[in-house]
Amino acid sequence: MEWETVIGLEIHAQLATRSKIFSGAATAYGAEPNTQACAVDLGLPGVLPVLNREAVRMAVKFGLAVGAQVAPLSIFARKNYFYPDLPKGYQISQYELPIVEHGKIDIELPDGATKTIGITRAHLEEDAGKSLHEDFHGLSGIDLNRAGTPLLEIVSEPDMRSAAEAVTYMKKIHSLVRYLEICDGNMQEGSFRCDANVSVRPRGQEKFGTRAELKNINSFRFVEKAINYEVERQIDILESGGKVIQETRLYDANANETRPMRSKEEAMDYRYFPDPDLLPLKVEPEFIEEVRQTLPELPDEKKERFTYEYGLSAYDAGVLTASRELADFYEAAVKASGGEAKLSANWVMGELSGALNKNNLDIGASPVTPALLGGMLQRISDNTISGKIAKQVFEALWNGEGDADTIIDKHGLRQVTDTSAIEKVIDAVMANNPEQLAAYRAGKDKLFAFFVGQVMKESKGKANPQQVNDLLKKKLSS
Repeated sequence: MEWETVIGLEIHAQLATRSKIFSGAATAYGAEPNTQACAVDLGLPGVLPVLNREAVRMAVKFGLAVGAQVAPLSIFARKNYFYPDLPKGYQISQYELPIVEHGKIDIELPDGATKTIGITRAHLEEDAGKSLHEDFHGLSGIDLNRAGTPLLEIVSEPDMRSAAEAVTYMKKIHSLVRYLEICDGNMQEGSFRCDANVSVRPRGQEKFGTRAELKNINSFRFVEKAINYEVERQIDILESGGKVIQETRLYDANANETRPMRSKEEAMDYRYFPDPDLLPLKVEPEFIEEVRQTLPELPDEKKERFTYEYGLSAYDAGVLTASRELADFYEAAVKASGGEAKLSANWVMGELSGALNKNNLDIGASPVTPALLGGMLQRISDNTISGKIAKQVFEALWNGEGDADTIIDKHGLRQVTDTSAIEKVIDAVMANNPEQLAAYRAGKDKLFAFFVGQVMKESKGKANPQQVNDLLKKKLSS
């Protein structure tokens, strides 16, 4: 039997507010355990939550960016369950009336086709604390610093049909929240994570199969691995005559497997009811328009502009607009280079990205600034240096030896463009290689590359490659 995979993602994006969603406690990452949890976060008797306006603004900003409806009235509810890192015994979330509903986002499939993924809702809620199980000798520690940090939970429609599609969608949302500057997207710190709802059904069947929810996955690679494992597990169960149980499962990255955590709760198990301490949230049309004015150029718009303004391919434009920081760096480099759009793209995606990956650096921490890179690209375009010599210059830029002109002069790297000087080198190479010369003139055209290599070697890479090619052709055929 052929099986079809059905996937929906619930993405949790921590909002980049400086204080928590219902208290004034700080949200900065990395503080000593339990030093950023105030009386409201601890759920002490008599305290009252106060909604963070900035968290609302960020939720509205996301809703507008995905073409969703921003609810004029939304309700905060208490989601009741007991867990050690949830001090109140309930989580304040939104249930029946979320702030954002019915959006969509387009993803690009490997074959170049575009697929629209529906966004059912995005609602505001508070994060829980963290249970720590290491170094406590059979006990668990509780760190409540994260309790009350504002979250935007982004719930997709079950529109994805493979792990690869799910990862592409998750990356698109990751890029979008960073463009909007509402989430830093740091997956290692837990700022951006997801739950994946996975089921399978016979191909052609409309009814969904029984799903399992894979909890708290915080890397793109693990999302793909977890979904693929879970799909195979469910298919094996069904083909063996068994039934898939609706449950919550945990992905173990070390063992590359999912394992059961608990049977899956239904909404009724959480006993949702409106939070009596929080008034309904009213979002006025004027506020929505005010937020709309702050929307940046979004990734898809920027990608389209890069293709027509800079003449880039759709692939190059997609790579360069994957993050707002990279796109900004590229545009600054183009300006500094005097408009060398394609050359700038090649160097940003090639040498620069390679050096950043090798040194595990973000684009914002690059020792080569757009101005430094653009200055070097000007020297390539005016034939002061060749592309090969430019790699030496780039390395020196990376090591902080100054700007391109300083490095070129210091190391004597100016390209030789004097025709008579290049001809002298060619004459010497031909005189020193009579056998190869005779073979070439006898029809062995492949030896042309040998002569090019010898001339470049003798000139220590400084001869202009195009001039070498043109002059060699004339000399060798004369």
